[in-house]
Amino acid sequence: MSVVSVTIYPPPPLPPPPPPPPPLCVSLAFAMFAVLYTVIASPTARCGGSDRCPLIMALALSNAFTAMSREARRHERRTKNPAKPELPLFDEEEMLMKFAMPGPNAPDDFLNGAFAPKGANDSDPALKFLHGTTTLGFVFSQGIIIAVDSRASMGSYIGSQTVKKCIEITPYLLGTMAGGAADCQFWERHLGRLCRLYELRNKERITTAAASKLLHNIMYSYKGYGLSMGTMIAGWDKDIGPNLYYCDSEGTRVKGQKFSVGSGSPYAYGVLDEGYKFEMSIDEACELGRRSIYHATFRDAMSGGRVSVYHVHQDGWTKISMDDVQMLHEKYMKEAGRTTPAWNHM
Repeated sequence: MSVVSVTIYPPPPLPPPPPPPPPLCVSLAFAMFAVLYTVIASPTARCGGSDRCPLIMALALSNAFTAMSREARRHERRTKNPAKPELPLFDEEEMLMKFAMPGPNAPDDFLNGAFAPKGANDSDPALKFLHGTTTLGFVFSQGIIIAVDSRASMGSYIGSQTVKKCIEITPYLLGTMAGGAADCQFWERHLGRLCRLYELRNKERITTAAASKLLHNIMYSYKGYGLSMGTMIAGWDKDIGPNLYYCDSEGTRVKGQKFSVGSGSPYAYGVLDEGYKFEMSIDEACELGRRSIYHATFRDAMSGGRVSVYHVHQDGWTKISMDDVQMLHEKYMKEAGRTTPAWNHM
């Protein structure tokens, strides 16, 4: 953490203090004037000459004496609890101090020491992102399958089991989350706004390549500033067909047929590579994505929760299913004829 010099200038002069409260005699004099005015003023003029005038006059006198007693109590409180004197101001030399601050005026210096070793003797960064997720996407003959888990974790701490890691950018575009949840959610929703503005200006929907390029440009401009993102952008383009792109916070942007991102991706790749083929039915492709995520959650402690499967097709995208990994585990164990008890970490 860098140490910077901060010059603190003395505040502007304070406004003059409010005038002291009037003495008790003055306050009571005003209250007594109200009583006399109530008595002297003609009650007949207020009540129209009815028989209720004595009652109205008595009520007015009661209110006046209540005001007098309230003013006396207020004056007593002011006398017992006088206002505290103002603290003396420090001069400019005494207020010129050095604080250990995150370096808002020099973000590069702060981030160099926060997210990466700054010196030869530093082996670990000060701030560590403990990632944990599994997402995948692949192109096949009838579109694109996107499958994600739903666990949010920080090392061994599980923050949530119901995170929506598939961001619905537009009716024709989907994005996945891997890395920092806040970074991915904020920037992919911002990408949705940019895509909508593009449609309003150009009277046509944005292509998957252009949307991924917008996100890539944003992440590349913040490279080295601590973003943690590994996302896939999937969509169906008019006259082109399905397109799948991978973008991350290091400035990478790659087009491909299948990707898996996150701490559980090695396990998901094992199942995905074995069962992938371009000519598949929708049910076969969804089951392949579902099974791949399930196996990753079984072996990777940072992945789990629920498996959500989306299908991107010519008319947009459709959410196919969302299954609890515990239920999938029991289902696959039963199909395999095994009775191994479920793992608690799923």
